[in-house]
Amino acid sequence: KKVTSAVHEAGGRIFVQLWHCGRISHPDYHGGEPPVAPSAIKPAGQAFTFEGPKDFITPRALETGEILGIVEQYRHAARCAMEAGFDGVEIHAANGYLIDQFLRDKTNQRTDAYGGGIENRIRLLREIAEAVCAEIGADRVGVRISPVNRFNDIDDSDPQALFNRVAEVLGEIGVVYLHVVEVSMAGEPDASVDFTEIRKRFTGAYMANGGYTKERANAAIAEGRADLVSFGVPFLANPDLVRRLTLDAPLNDPNPDTFYGGGAEGYTDYPTLDQPA
Repeated sequence: KKVTSAVHEAGGRIFVQLWHCGRISHPDYHGGEPPVAPSAIKPAGQAFTFEGPKDFITPRALETGEILGIVEQYRHAARCAMEAGFDGVEIHAANGYLIDQFLRDKTNQRTDAYGGGIENRIRLLREIAEAVCAEIGADRVGVRISPVNRFNDIDDSDPQALFNRVAEVLGEIGVVYLHVVEVSMAGEPDASVDFTEIRKRFTGAYMANGGYTKERANAAIAEGRADLVSFGVPFLANPDLVRRLTLDAPLNDPNPDTFYGGGAEGYTDYPTLDQPA
C-alpha cells in the first residue's frame, strides 16, 4: 500500500498488471518442476533466472481440470490488488505469456474445449475476464493484447480474425479498456493486422501503444483511432514524462542496456527537468 498511497496522494490512479508466464518461465522458479502451458511445445530463446539466462525447456501441458485453478488465481490476484489499494487491474494477454499462448494456434494444439478453433482458444481469456470482472467490477478491469508481436516465439495463422473476435468478446464482457500493442517487439509496424477493425469491434475505451510520440498520439486521438495512448520506454527514461510533454520539453534518451539490469541504474536514476542531467 505504500506505493498505491503515494500515487493517490499525488492525485494519480494506478492499475496493476496480472501475469502468468506459462511456458516462458523456468524450473528454477518452480522447485525444479517444469512450467505449464497449453501444449508441450518448447519455445526458442532463454529465460531470465537468478543465475543468469538459461534455455527455455519443454513445458508441461495443463490438464483440462487444472485450468479452473488458473482462472481462480487471477480472481484471487485481482482481489488482493484491491486490498493493496490499486484502482484496477490489467489482465496481461500479450507478449507470448500464458493467455497469449492459449490464444495462438502456434502454441495451442489442444484437442479439448480450450483448443482448436478461435472460440475455444479464446475460452481461457474469456473465463479469466469474467471471473475478474465479477470479483472487482468490470469498470476496474482492462486487458492488454499484442496481435502482431511475435515475442517469446508466439505466432498465429490468422491474427486478424483471432483478435477481431477477442475484441468482440471483451466488449461483451464489458472490460473498461483494451490496451493494444500495435507494433512488434522491435517497434516495427506490421500490415498483417488492421487495428481499425479491432477498434471498431470493441465497445470500451481503446488504448493504443507502440512507438508513439506526443504528436502521433494526439493525431490518433483526434482522428478517432484511439481513445487513449500509453507510453512505455519514454516513461522509463523520463519520470516526469507528463510534465515534459505538457511543456514540450526535450526527453531523456533511454539506455536499452539497463532495461533488464535488475538494479537502480536505468530504473530510478534518470533526471527530472529540475535535476541536472
